[in-house]
Amino acid sequence: MEMHIGNLANLNYLWLVAGVIAVAAAAAAANRRAVARFATKNLTPFLFPGSSRRRIVKLAIISAAVAAMVVALADIRWGKTWREVPQKGIEVMFVLDVSRSMLAEDVAPNRLERAKQQIKDMVDEMAGDRVGLVVFAGDVRQKIPLTSHYHDFKQILDEVGPHNVLRGGSKIGDAIQMASDAFLDKTADHKAIVIFTDGEDHESDPAAIAAAVHEAKGIRLFTVGLGDDEQGARVPVQTASRRGFLTHNGEQVWSKMNGEVLKQIALKTDGAYIPAGTKQVDMAGVYRDYVAQVNEQDFETAKIHSYIPRYQWFVGTALLLILADTLLNGNKRRSAMPYRYAVAAPKKSDPKTNSKKSNRQSARTSQHTHAA
Repeated sequence: MEMHIGNLANLNYLWLVAGVIAVAAAAAAANRRAVARFATKNLTPFLFPGSSRRRIVKLAIISAAVAAMVVALADIRWGKTWREVPQKGIEVMFVLDVSRSMLAEDVAPNRLERAKQQIKDMVDEMAGDRVGLVVFAGDVRQKIPLTSHYHDFKQILDEVGPHNVLRGGSKIGDAIQMASDAFLDKTADHKAIVIFTDGEDHESDPAAIAAAVHEAKGIRLFTVGLGDDEQGARVPVQTASRRGFLTHNGEQVWSKMNGEVLKQIALKTDGAYIPAGTKQVDMAGVYRDYVAQVNEQDFETAKIHSYIPRYQWFVGTALLLILADTLLNGNKRRSAMPYRYAVAAPKKSDPKTNSKKSNRQSARTSQHTHAA
């Protein structure tokens, strides 16, 4: 049976159950020591009948109720259901530079990994948009066709790198052309291309190609520049024996971000240039403020499957356990029999006897008075 856990981290709260059990065990041990000081072992069952057993049952019920609530918070789902979802949004092709210069570490951990995270941040902000991925260096590959399955998209995105292309270099113009041809709907508007690169280009004329694509198909282009644009950074190279840096004619290669070409691409296509550089950028905000402003389009209704939530089963179990604990406490109070100790009743006074005692006391008092 397939199972999906929506909030796996919440299962860490099961440590609370272990903590409750540990505290209860320590309290029970302290209580036994106190009882042992109060009464001898043979009197304990009569003075505290069933107390130990009740505590164990109560602890088990409360622990099970807490555990059930934690499992409910984890959002465990199983079983699948199909449902139709109206699709409305825009089509976004992400264009990712996977050339070796994107491995430069002036951005932590490197430019490529930062770009991947920025793409994920934008995808997390989407709802209903279709997304695709084109990767490029010296040649270009469409890695993911347009899809609205964001989870699958991000899984494949994690795996891309320089190994996905056959030649080194950087041809932004070719990547723009392939991305523009990858859109499903050939009507104008509701399309955007978002490019993540350090801006290095090897004579592919990206600004001219971007302008032509925008004029012919109404596609808007947004560019995100990564890397230091002043000093730059060396490009690491990993060999079997050691880690070094890329060299050309005996000198180490330093890669800088070229923001000028990215700015031209954005200006000629009614888009926007985001000079991320080496800084952290709120890409969710970039999506809302720029990309999401592209006119939306109604897509065909999609039929998707999803796991059925089962949290209510565990919440109901927890409530039943709490109710059972409440009922057990009520029965315990009603069934408790107070111990009564026999006390001798005072004897009833006899009026005649009391009268005789009173006369004798008066006579003694009178004798003392005369004697004085």
